[in-house]
Amino acid sequence: MKAWQLEGFTLNQLVCNEIPQPTPGDGEVLVRISAVSLNYRDKLLLDGLYNPDLAFPMTQVADAVGEVMAIGPKTTRFSAGERVLTNYCTRWIDGRPNYSESTHSLGNTIPGALAEYLVLPEKALVSVPSYLTDEEAAAIPCAALTAWYSLVEKGGLKAGDTVLVQGTGGVSLFALQIAKALGAEVFVTSSSDEKLDRVKKMGASHLINYSRTPEWHKEVLAATADQGVDHIIEVVGGPNIEKSLTALRAGGQISIIGILDGFSSELPLFAAIQKQAVLRGISVGPRRALEDLLRAFAQLEVHPIIDSVYEFNDVHSAYKQLESGPFGKVAIRVGIQ
Repeated sequence: MKAWQLEGFTLNQLVCNEIPQPTPGDGEVLVRISAVSLNYRDKLLLDGLYNPDLAFPMTQVADAVGEVMAIGPKTTRFSAGERVLTNYCTRWIDGRPNYSESTHSLGNTIPGALAEYLVLPEKALVSVPSYLTDEEAAAIPCAALTAWYSLVEKGGLKAGDTVLVQGTGGVSLFALQIAKALGAEVFVTSSSDEKLDRVKKMGASHLINYSRTPEWHKEVLAATADQGVDHIIEVVGGPNIEKSLTALRAGGQISIIGILDGFSSELPLFAAIQKQAVLRGISVGPRRALEDLLRAFAQLEVHPIIDSVYEFNDVHSAYKQLESGPFGKVAIRVGIQ
């Protein structure tokens, strides 16, 4: 079978290889992959920043949808012909994870899904709502679950809350969709007026172009009578967290998800203490939360925002689009070529 494998930390070293098709063992499932989607983590892996000790060659990408083709002995959750979705943290089923459960992921510690076939433990898969296309379903596991786990599971989001979403990537747009569906008021920051126009049509109430307004946190305070917002989806990282803390309401929560502007920050501790702020690192979520999310999405008929779709033989273009700052998710059709 064909699989896109990373053989070094450059895009030219992401190559399509012929490798043996795997066979499912006890409690495992063979999935024929239909589509995958890219996450910012995939760029970090490619650049050698996410896991400098990555074992080569490593088949890439964590988020995928496909059809069950065969099951191994003692497999009970799925049957041949069912459509299934990968869970990003393959070992994290529910509850508080240990370090291994929250870091064990496809394309990183085990072979990923950018291949024609994939074998996984049945516990690492979930059923897919029928209303979603393959590309929409593949967009969900990492980005949507990260937003859901931040706002709903850990954040306790409720109607009337205020939410600040940074940027218009996958996690950010899912956060906007979830927040609006649950009755929250949403602020969005972006450097693009065109993208801000698009999120306005999705229901964002407050739009801030941070290129023209680098002190964007002051605009948030002005719009909230100096109170700040209840929830912040922090995807920028670095020194941006200081502005996020300023824009946060007393007792509010910052979900730290991204590191676009750096891996470290000088946090003003006294301000955090005074605001009784909750700063929480988010590493996606467990399978049980993904199943909850999918039930909610089906009830609300939430459709993921797809920026672009590429074919299996054009993976490099998909990665270049990921780096360009897409509006939503970049998907790749797989199928049998």
